[in-house]
Amino acid sequence: MRTQVAIIGAGPAGLMLSHMLYLRGIDSVIIESRSREAIEATIRAGVLEQSTVDLMAQIGAGERMKREGFVHHGFELRFAGRSHRINLHDLAKGRVITVYAQHEVLKDLIALRLRTGGQIHFEAKATGLEDVTSDQPKVRFATKDGEDKELACDFIAGCDGSHGVSRAAIPEGSVRQDYFRVYPFGWFGILAKAPPSSDELIYAHHERGFALVSTRSPDVQRMYFQCDPNDAVDNWPDERIWAELQAHTAGEGFRLKEGPIFQKGIIP
Repeated sequence: MRTQVAIIGAGPAGLMLSHMLYLRGIDSVIIESRSREAIEATIRAGVLEQSTVDLMAQIGAGERMKREGFVHHGFELRFAGRSHRINLHDLAKGRVITVYAQHEVLKDLIALRLRTGGQIHFEAKATGLEDVTSDQPKVRFATKDGEDKELACDFIAGCDGSHGVSRAAIPEGSVRQDYFRVYPFGWFGILAKAPPSSDELIYAHHERGFALVSTRSPDVQRMYFQCDPNDAVDNWPDERIWAELQAHTAGEGFRLKEGPIFQKGIIP
């Protein structure tokens, strides 16, 4: 197998890159370890900056986002029991943020790439990147059927994150230098089936730490509060989680709308 650009990872970066290359007449092949179903079902971040929205529209991937995304003209800062709205639209000369979940972005980008003849190898694990500093690099990967394959290319684009195979393939020292900072706190994140508590995102400061109130859809909400990164999820039953979030955001009669929590985790 051969292509011009081998792309490791079918996340937003890899898919966006592949389609932008296609629009410039450059061939690419994407190698992705997960199944299409798993990618499209994993709920992740949901806020898009204006530049991302503009780029999605420019490359032909923004039709559903424009139709179904929630446009926020500002956001709220809550501290000392009071809310302070920041008018992003006015302060940033008409720029806004759009709430449109990452898995919806991925659905759109995957469909667009396949519709335009893009090659995406799902459930294909990249096992090695070879000759990465030469002009003839190669990617070795195993298909879901267990078959070993080699993909020759002109360039490798490692879009598989800091824990993927690409980072480790970059020679250490003069070519790759790693910088890592550990913060003494974590985010306790939840996904809950509940209506939105606010028309816009809320960033809250409290004596117990930070909290974020955001939305994923009309009936799914994403919230975080600051916690000890060494804490355990089992120490936090739903009642305690809601009490903590309510305490972080209380004031002026405001109260979060609660609902069943179907995902929770601590993020260092």
